Amino acid sequence: MEQLRKELLRYTAEFKRKYSCRNDLSEEFLSRLYSVFPFNRFEYIISHLIAAHIIDLDQYIQMRSSYLERNKYLYIFEITAPRTFGEEWAQRHLNELVPELKRPTKQLDSNYSGQYDFWYDGARIEVKASRAVAKRSGGSLIEKALSTDSSEKFDMNFQQVKPGCCDVFIWIAVWRDAIKYWVLSSKEVQSSKYYSASQHRGNIGEGQLWIKDTNIGDFASFLSGPREILNKIIEKAAKD
Repeated sequence: MEQLRKELLRYTAEFKRKYSCRNDLSEEFLSRLYSVFPFNRFEYIISHLIAAHIIDLDQYIQMRSSYLERNKYLYIFEITAPRTFGEEWAQRHLNELVPELKRPTKQLDSNYSGQYDFWYDGARIEVKASRAVAKRSGGSLIEKALSTDSSEKFDMNFQQVKPGCCDVFIWIAVWRDAIKYWVLSSKEVQSSKYYSASQHRGNIGEGQLWIKDTNIGDFASFLSGPREILNKIIEKAAKD
């Protein structure tokens, strides 16, 4: 979004030089512009720039393609309900990447009672997901969504972490332009200095863990490519 704003700012400056007597792209006018989906500030500016021959259709298509490439996962930030994001989207996404993972049942695990999300060859797997959102206050998730090259501070909190209830954790983190995966054994989670063993008073065995802009490098050894996840699960389950 920041790059798109800079591009449009450059073109609107040219528009103002060419049409100095017009104020329809002035900041004051744009701040009062009423928007209703899908008509908004950006389509208003772009339509004026094309009409004024400041940019042509090919430039617009290139601008659009570049924006979509930089923001290919921005739609995931539109999911406002935490449960829908954390359970429905994240679990479905992982199962599409690793179809070998099975939904647990009593037939697979006689002790199963909803403690974890997936089963693979005796390994109990729990999925946690979060999104990289700027820590600054105000604005929607989409407005605060970060790209991987952003310098803004973020704090991804993986909650309700229960190392005693599974063998392997898979953490999914979403940026505007990338999705990253970490695979850890339960013991690795429990021994992490970033794991807090008491999320809520009285909740024994349940904690939380934060991945922040300041410590994300410490988790580099747990990163996994999408095609490596299953092998990582097997490796971590064997070590647990």
